[in-house]
Amino acid sequence: MGIITWPIFKTGSTTQDESILGKHMHQHGYIGRKMRIPKLKTKPAIIVAAFGTSSRAKAPLAIFQAALEEQFPDHEIFWAYTSEIICRKLELPTIKETLAKVEAAGYRKAVVQPLHIFPGTEYQQLAETCEYFPGLRVFLCETLLHRWDFVNRTLAVVEKDFLTADQGLNLLALHGTPLAADPVTIAYLGLSQLVSDLYPNVLAASIEGIPDHTAVLSRIKREKLADQYPKARIIPMMYMAGMHAEKDLMGETDSWRTELEDMGFSVDFPLVEYENNTYFKGLAYYPELISFFMDRLQRSLKLAKLF
Repeated sequence: MGIITWPIFKTGSTTQDESILGKHMHQHGYIGRKMRIPKLKTKPAIIVAAFGTSSRAKAPLAIFQAALEEQFPDHEIFWAYTSEIICRKLELPTIKETLAKVEAAGYRKAVVQPLHIFPGTEYQQLAETCEYFPGLRVFLCETLLHRWDFVNRTLAVVEKDFLTADQGLNLLALHGTPLAADPVTIAYLGLSQLVSDLYPNVLAASIEGIPDHTAVLSRIKREKLADQYPKARIIPMMYMAGMHAEKDLMGETDSWRTELEDMGFSVDFPLVEYENNTYFKGLAYYPELISFFMDRLQRSLKLAKLF
């Protein structure tokens, strides 16, 4: 659809376009009042981009919203969701829809903070949308584990829930990617190698892709680790421990838990109490990790002031 413009009427040596456009298209003029042209905002909008969830894991989003309101009270906060299926199912706004809403509200800059853990395919798609969205200068923040320094700092927090070597085996549950050529695969493999080198009783496996959970569970069985560790703890490296935790990890059938129990392990999963309910403990329930996300956001807000 092309851009609709006012026609220019010439009368002698003057034009009427100045009187039409200048008088009527001003935000306080007739057309401006009718269209409710917003006053341009000076501060960037904050947009949180989450995968979305239709399970009991909605509570982590409320936790993040509360942290944002406390730390950035002078900024307007918007939400967007990157799962097309969940957006259709629950009628939630996509990133394109939220960016359009932000622009319509009078913003010319926006800072987007994804709640993704690794910079994988979804993050790259998010980056492309933000980069090519017309009318807005968008600053995309980094993910939780965007840098190896971030990985080490995050492990130092999560390891508080690890079983000690005399207590049992820890199995970190990564989301993973099904795409073999996805560059983020190296990050998953790197994390797997890192935890194996750092801890004598920690392994990592992915629900999708590499390190393949079937292969890791086969290794655990082959090396008869149940004889060495009577207990196994599954720890999700996911912001929201939702459907994956409920079905793939701790489900009643065909789950990591049932496979480990068949090997002889007693299996547990970190739990957390929040507003009188018990939830699987995803990364959202670690206050230190929420502060790491806030650091990413603060850095991008500073960049937005300069560019």
